[in-house]
Amino acid sequence: MTNEKIRNIAIIAHVDHGKTSLVNEMLKQGNVFRENQVIEDRVMDSGALEKERGITILAKNTSCIYNGTKINIIDTPGHADFGGEVERVLKMVDGVLLLVDAYEGPMPQTRFVLQKALDLNLKVVVVVNKIDRPDARINEVIDEVLELFLELDANEDQLNSPFVFCSARNGTASLDKNKMGENLVPLFETILKAIPAPQGDENLPLQLLISSAEHNDYVGRLAVGKISRGKIKEGQNIVVCNYFDKDKKQKAKIVSLFVFEGLRRIPVKEAGLGEIVCVAGLEEVTIGDTICAEETAEPIEFVKIADPSIEMTFLVNNSPFAGTEGKFVTSRHLRERLYKETVKDLSLKVEDGDSADSFVVRGRGEMHLSILIENMRRAGYEFQVSMPKVLYKNIDGKKCEPIDRLYLDVPEDCVGTVMSKMGQRKGDLVSMMPQAGRMKMEFLIPSRGLFGFKSELLTDTKGEAVINSIFDSYQPYKGEIEYREFGSLIAHETGEAIVYGLFNAQERGDLFIGPGTKVYAGMVVGQNPKGGDIVVNVCKKKHLSNMRASGSDEALKLIPPKILSLEEAIEFLADDELLEVTPKNIRIRKTILDHTMRLREKGKILRGEN
Repeated sequence: MTNEKIRNIAIIAHVDHGKTSLVNEMLKQGNVFRENQVIEDRVMDSGALEKERGITILAKNTSCIYNGTKINIIDTPGHADFGGEVERVLKMVDGVLLLVDAYEGPMPQTRFVLQKALDLNLKVVVVVNKIDRPDARINEVIDEVLELFLELDANEDQLNSPFVFCSARNGTASLDKNKMGENLVPLFETILKAIPAPQGDENLPLQLLISSAEHNDYVGRLAVGKISRGKIKEGQNIVVCNYFDKDKKQKAKIVSLFVFEGLRRIPVKEAGLGEIVCVAGLEEVTIGDTICAEETAEPIEFVKIADPSIEMTFLVNNSPFAGTEGKFVTSRHLRERLYKETVKDLSLKVEDGDSADSFVVRGRGEMHLSILIENMRRAGYEFQVSMPKVLYKNIDGKKCEPIDRLYLDVPEDCVGTVMSKMGQRKGDLVSMMPQAGRMKMEFLIPSRGLFGFKSELLTDTKGEAVINSIFDSYQPYKGEIEYREFGSLIAHETGEAIVYGLFNAQERGDLFIGPGTKVYAGMVVGQNPKGGDIVVNVCKKKHLSNMRASGSDEALKLIPPKILSLEEAIEFLADDELLEVTPKNIRIRKTILDHTMRLREKGKILRGEN
């Protein structure tokens, strides 16, 4: 059986290729909004961080109606660190829209998500977006997409995937690459023609695979999935089972049932084959579980999510300022929040650390974990995190490390600097190609070699570089990498930063703080570009003497401090430093605050006693 009244699609692409903008226009032209309704840009980016950064972090469900057919749409993230979000939702759909920028062409994340779609034998519609760009190179991009299909061993059916040419910003689509089109009708028609309707038997017992889960304070656990077989009803008795955990068979009852209409969840009494539904009231259900009819527990196999590649240790804050700015400060609060996060994010792994107040958190990349940290601090949590470390594996008796495929687009006059930096970080050049005064370069580089690289590269290229990376494979350990060529300026005593003290300290390096900032002994207040840590007294006052007045500070000129973002602060961290995160501030500090104790510990390490 097929349900011809439904199409389930996911929109996949590299970051910033226009997925969310296209969904916006599809909703507008799919009559989701009233004629006089005020619609904001990127309406699917609902989280505060998504709006601020202009990226999609969580995959989201929506739907629109075209010619009586309901099109369920899943907007997915484009950043490689959130690839787990894409992997888990592909089991909910019967086809994908592969979005490609008309200038940039296929990028790292395009390759990653297309491979996953082809492995699941999903139908593909290729959408070449931003065809109105002045620098668009549509013919070359079409060739690059077809080459990518061949590289990924696509079958003949997939190689014949239809192409649609769009301008998501203008809400137009065309089947002719030389025409702009007037609306998105050609895209909608292509979806109905190329993407198959969901298949299954509506008369057999229920089977529903959960691909997404989140917690709601009012109704409890919300689980989202596609009905592969049968029907589901509100109040129905069901059994929850799992393909990989044969012992899991929990009886439960469907408390509430919702379907997606536009941007809303609409309560319904019943839903049929192929519909994407949201179920409330099943507290024990997790992503990958199958909801079955009470009489037949037949679980569906779920995709294996790629393993994390880096880890950070989250600790309870124990600095001198601990507990003064956060609402949730104890290990119980920290544990509860971190383990709750693993329910909706399968790429995230959390386990207890060596001590009662530490937790090891593993993720797909620096951005993956920094988004978690930012969300937690905005929710009122106060804690500390360690420097990120890559996860090694033992393969055939050899120590192996994660290798990333790095894509750089830099001005031609910066190529020498980039090659030098790549050499220091054990990067191997795979290819380089000139393009309109710029150079496109591809490297294989250890994941740890990318720590702190982005901000350094943007400085070296005057902000003109475009950088993208994605996990490639595990390879034998490449040796030590000296990627931190600078040291820290460390506060000598606890107090308030004074202009006089800052004026003397700024001669040693770049400061991160301004006058009036409260500091404590052992807190990092700046960067020493010459390398090595230096203790400075930023609280030092100018005292009155018989030669000068204490108030003559007007002549002292301070260089504006360099205020670090959360990502920059994480990139700055050394082995012996922690990042203190509170709702109001982020502070870098030494793990051992006392200067004398630090020197003793350093001496022990040099003597090989530790």
